Amino acid sequence: MRGLFAARQKFYVNARAIIEREGPEGRELLLQRREKAGEPRRLEFPGGQLDPYEGILDALKREVREETGLTVTALLDDVRHRTHRGDRADVECLSPSFVYQTTRGPVDSVGFFFRVQTEGTLTARGDAAGGHVWLPLADLRARFLTQPDDFDWLTQGALAFYLREPA
Repeated sequence: MRGLFAARQKFYVNARAIIEREGPEGRELLLQRREKAGEPRRLEFPGGQLDPYEGILDALKREVREETGLTVTALLDDVRHRTHRGDRADVECLSPSFVYQTTRGPVDSVGFFFRVQTEGTLTARGDAAGGHVWLPLADLRARFLTQPDDFDWLTQGALAFYLREPA
């Protein structure tokens, strides 16, 4: 039931990173395992919720740092970032690598994925994340196609888009 007396549903806004680097076998992507009590330990991309009035890119950088120990040094797509500062509000506008919205599932959310490069020392364990692994793109594609349940539901959707795999 929608309307005035309907229960307020939680809605999340997220910033997520597809961290890329060149490895011995070509492009590699960093994935991690979620380490929260009661949640499956599936592979996912680093990222998480925006804090109130936090900029999208600020949240992206914060989440990457908290979960991996790495510092975002470059955005790999042209984000055309601009903040408009008005009398009543500041509004951040940008172009992420891609956007997602859950239309069915366990969490009602919308989020922004950014392809990035990082530097620093990868932590063994971050904020509710661990088991970080760099996967060569070819290995990642093969694993996604043969073992999709190794990845959380959101990462499955993101990988299908990123790898341009049919739904």
